Amino acid sequence: MPERREVGPAAAAAIDLVVVLGFALAGRRSHDEALDLRGLADTAWPFVVGLGLGWMLVLLVLRRSPASWIAGVLVWLATLAGGMALRDMSGQGTALPFVLVATGVLAAGLIGWRVVVAAATR
Repeated sequence: MPERREVGPAAAAAIDLVVVLGFALAGRRSHDEALDLRGLADTAWPFVVGLGLGWMLVLLVLRRSPASWIAGVLVWLATLAGGMALRDMSGQGTALPFVLVATGVLAAGLIGWRVVVAAATR
């Protein structure tokens, strides 16, 4: 029987960061905004900070594997709530259609990869 491999914390964090940056990049592209590093950073930073808060909660409070789907839900909620709060505070806007798109895309990305990995490692 092959050994069951789990996604480690560093890989999980990298995947989550790619999801958030991909979300920001896709948003900039869909609105015909510049795809340069400065523009990406301006769009992504609130969600990257929210992602960091989610990771702190997972590691310090829940003490769960960061690759578990439960951790994914917490990371998603923190990324979404933190990102939207910081966007609002910095004047970037939180129009309802944007919040709905962000909710779905971030859930699919941050929870989705964890569900796929869990199913593949059963």
